[in-house]
Amino acid sequence: MVSIDKIRNKLRVITSCQDKLEQLKTYSEEEFLSDFRLTDSARHNLQISIEAMLDICNHLIARHSLEIPQSNAETFTVLCKHGLLNPEMQNTYTAMARFRNRIVHMYDDVDNRDIFLIVQKHLNDYHHFIDDIVRQLGSK
Repeated sequence: MVSIDKIRNKLRVITSCQDKLEQLKTYSEEEFLSDFRLTDSARHNLQISIEAMLDICNHLIARHSLEIPQSNAETFTVLCKHGLLNPEMQNTYTAMARFRNRIVHMYDDVDNRDIFLIVQKHLNDYHHFIDDIVRQLGSK
């Protein structure tokens, strides 16, 4: 059985991180790149958001007895394939999972300009995910 409380808690984590990232969005590129507190905060909140997304996806995969993904990126593919996430967002979610892997495993190879661009242009991608999951919860 899907744990609605568990999923809602993870959605709160994502929303909290997104609120912090929205605040970081107000800084100019120069301000953002020159202050390690801003870049580090953005990295952390992006990573935590994606981790929470993956936790939700893995919970849904387990509870719906879907095929086991071979990677974080494939986690989103499985849910899109089964209509639990919007398939039009699959490439975006896959890119997010890969980005999370870069932050975690190749942290010294992540350019803070990339972090800045994500904060400026891609926070809405998280809202699409939240909307899809809330729709799933509404059908429970």
